[in-house]
Amino acid sequence: MTKRVGLTGGIASGKSTVSAILAELGAVIIDADALAREVVEKGTPGLAAVVAEFGDGLLTSEGDLDRPAMGALVFNDPAARKRLEAIVHPLVFERIVDLETHAPPGALVVHDIPLLAESGRADTFDAVIVVDAPAELQLERMLRDRGWTQEDAESRMGAQATREDRNAIATHLIENTGTIEDLRRRVTEVFEELSGLG
Repeated sequence: MTKRVGLTGGIASGKSTVSAILAELGAVIIDADALAREVVEKGTPGLAAVVAEFGDGLLTSEGDLDRPAMGALVFNDPAARKRLEAIVHPLVFERIVDLETHAPPGALVVHDIPLLAESGRADTFDAVIVVDAPAELQLERMLRDRGWTQEDAESRMGAQATREDRNAIATHLIENTGTIEDLRRRVTEVFEELSGLG
């Protein structure tokens, strides 16, 4: 029996690292953001549909989707964003269903969803893993690792659910305040528990 797990965490909490460790341990990772990019890659029906809807001014000279141009177009235009989502979302959903259907029997299928707490969809999963780090540590990582300004980092954090709200949806909390070895040990524990091995 496949188990569906939601994975979330605040910005710079270490969610991507946890996702990578879960993949190494054998989980099937479904990353909706990555799929949203995949379904509009060069040569896909998704990209053809975007061009048909918005024109070929959104292509780079190589024929790829010009993401900054697309972002600029939909950022301030809710109607354009809805038209884009009407193309991309069904394609992403189709890929998700396909990946879930073809997951090995008994696999742990982990949906990597940055805004799971905000979406109100936590109860659609068998379990929810929340990667947690204190706000000051998130801030330090964004300034150090991403080169963001304090203002950018704080506004990104302010746009997300509070730490309390996010942690409230967790069936499994992974604190990411120590070393990578500490993190790997805790992720392995959670993986084994969810897989029925622990």
